[in-house]
Amino acid sequence: MIPSTGWTYWALLSAMFAALTAIFAKIGIQEVDSDLATLVRTAIIIVVLSAFVWFAGKWSNPFALSSKTWLFLTLSGLATGASWVCYFRALQIGDASKVAPVDKFSLVLVAVFAFAFLGERPNAQEWLGIALIAGGVLVLALKSA
Repeated sequence: MIPSTGWTYWALLSAMFAALTAIFAKIGIQEVDSDLATLVRTAIIIVVLSAFVWFAGKWSNPFALSSKTWLFLTLSGLATGASWVCYFRALQIGDASKVAPVDKFSLVLVAVFAFAFLGERPNAQEWLGIALIAGGVLVLALKSA
């Protein structure tokens, strides 16, 4: 049993919603430019998250955050935006069943970046899993080429 307060629970929900994102986006961008679709999606996210934060009683003054927090949240937001633009463009011209798994190469990059910049040290079994993911992405990419 996975505890509802553990990270695994939330990560699995994230994976499920990410899968639905790919399916819904692929259907939604059939008759619209992918960049406009990304903007519409982002606007919806802003409205929904604003309501969630407000109703959950989690609102606080964002201007009270440290400059370091602002810097890295800004960089994260820029990276997210770039990722979404690229993802929607790929979805518009490719099959969701091929685009989404290749997009998950980010799992491999996160492990490498976390090793290099955050000092995280995956064990041998975890590196094997990371290598298997990389191999799976390579198989999908070669098949699609």
